[in-house]
Amino acid sequence: MNDANAVNADPEGPLQQQIDALGPWFHNLHLPGGAQTLPRHFLGGDFPNFKWQEMSPFVPEDLSGWRVLDVGCNAGFYSFELARRGARVVGIDVDEHYLAQARWAARQFGLHEQVEFRHMQVYDLARCDECFDLVWFMGVFYHLRYPLLALDLLSARTRRFMMFQTLTMPGDSVYATPPDCSIDDRTPLLESGWPRMAFIEHRLAGDPTNWWAPNHAGVEAMLRTSGLRVEARPGHEIYLCVPDAKAHGARDVYEPQFKSVFGVRAGPQSGG
Repeated sequence: MNDANAVNADPEGPLQQQIDALGPWFHNLHLPGGAQTLPRHFLGGDFPNFKWQEMSPFVPEDLSGWRVLDVGCNAGFYSFELARRGARVVGIDVDEHYLAQARWAARQFGLHEQVEFRHMQVYDLARCDECFDLVWFMGVFYHLRYPLLALDLLSARTRRFMMFQTLTMPGDSVYATPPDCSIDDRTPLLESGWPRMAFIEHRLAGDPTNWWAPNHAGVEAMLRTSGLRVEARPGHEIYLCVPDAKAHGARDVYEPQFKSVFGVRAGPQSGG
């Protein structure tokens, strides 16, 4: 693979003209022939390839027969890497600009029959019954106004693994939360490792769609209550999860709310 700082091949050629016409890019794709879509990435390094290098050892080399969902697929970098391992991939995104890049790149790579790109919200999954062996949920959670709804929807559709990543608060401390907390003594909630999530009212890094920053303990707790168990941490802010049948008890608490998303009416709910 070419050096991330190398200049795109044949900068005056027709391929480069197509790359420029489809810009701006967020994924640096290494195209056949040596051209790259964003070789000097503002995040530094060869993005998102350097993230993939952290995660790829945790993904089976042979994904033949697997169905994969790539949430927030952008220009399709991860979709293509997973398709190269034999998976059939559905990439979803809300931005038609990135989907146009992904569909164009799929033809360049000859992967257009293995990868399908759809314009849809993650919440649209409530209106379909598809399940996937691997759900790739990277760099989206903290952009969502209703993040736990999305996580619950995706967890219910994960057969084998979920690769999860989110922006987080600093620190890895975990407080051993008690099975109950007294309404008259809520001081444990102030412990540094109590599961929590910071709400971003305005902007983070200039982006008004950055709504949330959970701490590490909060990430693990949310994954558990959504029916997932953390198996590994391939990199910073990245969690490899598997469905956990033992966690289904937590779902009982919110199941009526969750079912209402699908139009299933339940009995009256009490409030505080």
